[in-house]
Amino acid sequence: MAQYLILIYHDEQAWADAPQDVWDRTLKEHRAFQEANAGAILGSNALHPTATATCVRTDDSGAPAVTDGPFAETKEALGGYYLVEAADLDEAIAVAKQCPMPFGGIEVRPVQIFH
Repeated sequence: MAQYLILIYHDEQAWADAPQDVWDRTLKEHRAFQEANAGAILGSNALHPTATATCVRTDDSGAPAVTDGPFAETKEALGGYYLVEAADLDEAIAVAKQCPMPFGGIEVRPVQIFH
């Protein structure tokens, strides 16, 4: 079996403007998704907004430089992920299609495991 990340991207402003019932419904949908796919999900987490991000990059001298904010300014931000185990990409995509994704979309990426 291979591992895949289901990366959940969303529009942070749309979430900030969403009424409480949308939050409640989406949380309920994620719980149902987790129950339905408990055999495949190895781990998952939601992320705080990009305003809380800190980046570490190398500066011109090659030394680490720390900056506040996200790595890139984009309309859709990474909001959370599921790490799943699947036989192949098609199976991982089938799981991803079930994942709630209001205000955004999903990226499925294979995990490269080094032994």
